[in-house]
Amino acid sequence: MLLDTLRFRLRRLWRECALAWIPLSPVGKLRRSLALLPLLAISLAVSLLVTGCSLPEVSAESRLFAPVALEFVDSYTLPKNAAPDVGGLSGLAYDRQKGLFYAVSDDRSNYAPARFYTLKPQMGKDSAGQSRIQKIDVIATTTLKSQNGAAYERGKIDAEGIVLSPRGTVLIASEGNADNGLPPSVSEYDLTTGKWLKSLPLPATYVPQEKDDQDLGIQNNKGFESLAINTDATADLFRIFVAVENPLEQDQTILPPETADEQTELPKDRLRMMHYALISGRTDLVGEYVYELDPGPIGTIENGLSDILSIDNAGRFFALERSLGLTGFNAKIYQFTFAGARDVQTLESLQGLPEDWSPVQKRLMLDLSTLGVTIDNVEGMTLGPKLADGSRSLWIVSDDNFDEDQVTQFLLFRLRPQK
Repeated sequence: MLLDTLRFRLRRLWRECALAWIPLSPVGKLRRSLALLPLLAISLAVSLLVTGCSLPEVSAESRLFAPVALEFVDSYTLPKNAAPDVGGLSGLAYDRQKGLFYAVSDDRSNYAPARFYTLKPQMGKDSAGQSRIQKIDVIATTTLKSQNGAAYERGKIDAEGIVLSPRGTVLIASEGNADNGLPPSVSEYDLTTGKWLKSLPLPATYVPQEKDDQDLGIQNNKGFESLAINTDATADLFRIFVAVENPLEQDQTILPPETADEQTELPKDRLRMMHYALISGRTDLVGEYVYELDPGPIGTIENGLSDILSIDNAGRFFALERSLGLTGFNAKIYQFTFAGARDVQTLESLQGLPEDWSPVQKRLMLDLSTLGVTIDNVEGMTLGPKLADGSRSLWIVSDDNFDEDQVTQFLLFRLRPQK
């Protein structure tokens, strides 16, 4: 009985203290858990003395990544006439309290003013009791307003990512337009009216230079694509993570001609991710980190990071990498963590990184080419409503580019615990 009690307390205390050290935990949790460390040490020592055994070995990787797997559940294609000018869905967020999705369109005010949609999913079950998507209704369209209070003019925004904040607003990432000197941005808008509220500060390294002499800033159509918010966000403290789709101009990998022929594999593109903290009205850039993009399959024409998603309060994320090749679209989902990654916000260029630099750590979760369904231009990702069996769900949406030959596709996955 004593041994069982000690083991139980050890497991509980270890979990609480470990979670307190993660980057996403509020300061209060850290202080509280630090106070538990002496008790943890005593429990550990007594447990080892009583049992006369050592702790089981746990690999470093298993500690870094969440023990979860992805299981494909269903797919759904949104009808072209679901709403006027619906299309270009590039980012997805879920409102748990209302049971609604918010999907931002990357229409640059060409077909209609820049906007996001409110979607209502209708779920059901098949004969085996498995969750199925019956229908998705577009129930509202919200026009985004610029700082002057009017709808965005054509070409002044390229919305790609969206998150719902705990203070009832949405934050939207705009890719920018390097050819026109338009920098990327992350801005906060009123959820109901679309009114612009504020924009996050942007480092100069992201601002594009003149088109004819550009060697700094985002590449054209390769700016901010991914946007995430921490899962334990509060109105007084939440964190925003944003990443570029492809390397900045000054970060591109350039192989010297004399060594290019010696390469046995393609180098990985290095993408920048920024971590902001929004605390009681103040916005701070906490850090900037490198995400290494895996090369696409043979024949790849386009390859990039489409979205990122916080999956727990232990600083773990999903990443959606998407490629386009001669055979169509493909995508892979990775899990990654900032643990051990070096802050690079003081570096203007990622060329010639110091020897002790380290990127975010990631591992492959799922190759969507194995699903047995045709994958479209997937771009947005969010955690959704619980499924019939009580498990968490992951939703992915595709951008049809307002092309009649493409579709707005929703992919539904189950998050399954993995031992």
